[in-house]
Amino acid sequence: MPKVSIVIPAYNAMVYLPTTLDTVFKQTFTDFEVLIINDGSSDKIVDWVASLTDARIRLINQENQGLTGAHNTGVIQAQGEYIAFLDADDLWEPSKLEKQVNCLDKNPEVGLVDTWVMLIDEDGVSTGTVLKTNAEGNVWQQIIQCPTVVCGSSPLVRKICFQELGLFDPEMGGSSDWDMWIRIASRYNFALIKEPLTLYRQHRSSMSKNCDRVFKENQAVIEKTFKSVPPELQNLKQRAYALVYLYLAWRALDNRNYEQAVYYRQQAYINDPKVIYSKSGLSQQFAITLTRFFGSSGLDGVRNISRTLRRNILALIS
Repeated sequence: MPKVSIVIPAYNAMVYLPTTLDTVFKQTFTDFEVLIINDGSSDKIVDWVASLTDARIRLINQENQGLTGAHNTGVIQAQGEYIAFLDADDLWEPSKLEKQVNCLDKNPEVGLVDTWVMLIDEDGVSTGTVLKTNAEGNVWQQIIQCPTVVCGSSPLVRKICFQELGLFDPEMGGSSDWDMWIRIASRYNFALIKEPLTLYRQHRSSMSKNCDRVFKENQAVIEKTFKSVPPELQNLKQRAYALVYLYLAWRALDNRNYEQAVYYRQQAYINDPKVIYSKSGLSQQFAITLTRFFGSSGLDGVRNISRTLRRNILALIS
């Protein structure tokens, strides 16, 4: 049996999937199987996989069930002791699996090991932004307020976690992964590799413009979670909502919807005023002010300058 099962959901993903799979086969850790879940694609994925000669690849075809359904199919079919999830357009650095496997092997109390995440653009070029978290150990109280696993392609999880806690909940929609990580954190510690070993591709076209839907999905997770949170921690529920609203205000700015961004920021303040004085909250106030006076193009200009500076800094230190 392979040590690791890599689950790659694929829905009409052939534009990026070959490059993504290439980073899998460049891993320094090689004891794995690759489960490509063809989630009702209409492209040539079946013919393409048939042309591959690596025996570690398995193609699993199913009618379209969405990302949650594809993840659950992968978990059910996985033969490995550990399960990694990889979106069909994201990439891995070569040492990712090796470092995560070593961590789980040495720390039986850990159920999930995460990594830092580098954002890349549609062409695979780094934006210079590294998403860093310091969430490790007993992260349950932290993760019920805000997702600490920021990219679905970054965690490596013990399969026993799913055997004990169940599959991803389709009722949670696009937030089913947050719900799953909360459930794992209620029983296991988390570990963290503090290196950007996961490359998270950003698409202008895929950025959700339906903030109301995103809110409802996050709301479903919060309400489900806090049904079992002890009374002394129920005050964290309002903070969880405030952080969701703060996130949605950023999404609204990305969608060039100034009025919606202001509304969500106001809701964040109503739920927990402290969040708008955080680093993210203060940066957001600057972005909203910039948009108010100079429009979305002004904000885009500042962001482009910032990204260029970050790329240059990373190039100097790498």
